[in-house]
Amino acid sequence: MDKDQISQRVSELMPGVIEDLEKLIAIPAIAFPGYPEEPVRQMGDVTLQMFRDAGFTNAQLMDVPSGYPPIYGEIEGPPGSPVVVLYAHYDVQPAPPEQGWTSDPWTPTRKEDGRIYGRGAADDISGLVSHLGTLRVFDGRPPCTVKLILEGMEETESNLEAFVEAHPELFACDLFVICDMGNLRVGEPALTTALRGDVACIVTVRTLEHPLHSGVFGGPAPDAMMALARLLSTLHDDEGNVTIAGVSESVWDGDDLSEEDLRSSADVLDGVALTGSGPVGGRLWARPSVNAIGIDMTNIATSSNVLIPEARAKISMRIVPGSEPSTELDALVAHLESHAPWDAKVEVQRTKEAPPFLVATDGPGYAAARQALSDAFGRPAGEAGCGGSIPLLRTLQQAAPAAEFVLWGPEDVAASRIHASDESVDPSEIEKLIVAQSLLLQRLAAGTGSD
Repeated sequence: MDKDQISQRVSELMPGVIEDLEKLIAIPAIAFPGYPEEPVRQMGDVTLQMFRDAGFTNAQLMDVPSGYPPIYGEIEGPPGSPVVVLYAHYDVQPAPPEQGWTSDPWTPTRKEDGRIYGRGAADDISGLVSHLGTLRVFDGRPPCTVKLILEGMEETESNLEAFVEAHPELFACDLFVICDMGNLRVGEPALTTALRGDVACIVTVRTLEHPLHSGVFGGPAPDAMMALARLLSTLHDDEGNVTIAGVSESVWDGDDLSEEDLRSSADVLDGVALTGSGPVGGRLWARPSVNAIGIDMTNIATSSNVLIPEARAKISMRIVPGSEPSTELDALVAHLESHAPWDAKVEVQRTKEAPPFLVATDGPGYAAARQALSDAFGRPAGEAGCGGSIPLLRTLQQAAPAAEFVLWGPEDVAASRIHASDESVDPSEIEKLIVAQSLLLQRLAAGTGSD
């Protein structure tokens, strides 16, 4: 099939693709601890049947020691044809009412802007149905060998890394297609080429043996919460740039995201300034960021007039592609230990070291993907970064060292609002992505890169 024939075929398939999208949005498949298991199991079962019907007749829920099972399947292509692994995940983020949804997160809702709203609509149900649509283009018989891996715990403590390490033979391939990304803006194609990593720690600040009356001792007796606040303030300069000595930075020379797009997609309050300096893309994808994502101390409801003897904060730092997590975390820990005000006692517990990832862009698989994406969208494809982290990619790379990676998807950054209220997807992004994936499989099977 040529590009026009594939586009026509995808257009005919789109009503069924959207029907599947809406069916899956309605299942609250939250794999986090404390949420009911039944919806996640239901999502796994429903998704499995959809992919079996689309051509992965041998797909199954794989045995794992704990947690929700990944789905794995294979379709043999012609002898000697390239091997492609399609990845997506079937679990979704929670959608608590306090996030401020304007429609029910578990009821797929098409609004005036044409987008479909609901939890997981973009992240990553849009990826699931993009793979389904791609298989249907070929009536379940793709032109090359295709393997499928659908994760069930991507949004929480993933068990897929351990599964890959235990079964590396299942992931032998020429190309991984990670459909859990998106363009910066609708209609503007981009491949993701860089992901930041994530390191984290818990810092505990102690100043007193026990609580003290704030009137009797306030002033000269140091308050641990105020000491912690001052310590946290040393992590940034007045503009909001990270000030941790020894933390890596790089330069981003791909597509950029405008301040207007960032303010809109992040819903920054009117009048509140963005933090950091330099191009937004550089701040997101080529420089570190550090945030306090949790605080432990007396809550307001049970507070009284006492000085706080101990306070804790969980610190998350996103690290740039090309850096090593242990080295970056060393720098963060050293900063926290050396910047305590008033000689307060500081202890740091390391909790996370997730690696960044750089996509090699000089191989035939990447060239084929870039051309396919350009053809599908009718304009040249650019390159974008991602501020989030996918530690699994390093594990896949170790399992198949010679394989290439393509990172793309229908989750446009400017409007999808993944993990936030009113998450949505533009159906046109799904349609064009299915065209791109179909063209990619054909191009790989034909042994060509770019035209």
